[in-house]
Amino acid sequence: MTSPLLLVTEVPVEREASQEALAVWQDRTHAAAGRGSVLYESTEAPAVLELTPLAGLADLAALTDRWRDLRGALAPLSTGDVRRQVLEFVGAPKPAADELPDTPYIQLRHVEVKPPVYEEYLSWRQGTIFAEVLKSERIETFLAYHSLLSTEPGVMFVSGFSCPPQEYLPTFASERYAEIARQAHPRFVTDEGLYTRIYRRVSGGEGAR
Repeated sequence: MTSPLLLVTEVPVEREASQEALAVWQDRTHAAAGRGSVLYESTEAPAVLELTPLAGLADLAALTDRWRDLRGALAPLSTGDVRRQVLEFVGAPKPAADELPDTPYIQLRHVEVKPPVYEEYLSWRQGTIFAEVLKSERIETFLAYHSLLSTEPGVMFVSGFSCPPQEYLPTFASERYAEIARQAHPRFVTDEGLYTRIYRRVSGGEGAR
């Protein structure tokens, strides 16, 4: 069952240091991690990503010592500071069997929605974005969140898939999805915070607890 909150942590690293950064992160994760934390590496840029389900904001207190240790260990390998945000679960047209997708790949899809039309947007996406997701055989899991604590406000979709990324991407390159994008902007979404990023799963589940 999807957790009510999701902690997203990402660190950009030197390109030649990606594997070393993953090893450092895995070493610290094995010793002390959040429940069910899953580690990923970006397929598009040198970066390491961790997703951690949270039962509530009180869970964050138990992670602060680990954050300090991990930040210090990764500092020589990093090209930027830690990006961290807490997202609140909203719904799932394709839910995961566990708290996170159990797939080799995920894609993070982010948009910033205009607050005056947020409720209208939620209704609109049921028959547009979510309808396309439900028809896709490539998308195995699709979870919808909204920022709770973040400097990057907006809607975040976590899409899980097992096929190679080049076989997954056409799902969002169809003429129908292009029409959906035309409907969304500028009616619902702003020009800020729009991105899609793909990550490969490195570790997670019992081995990361």
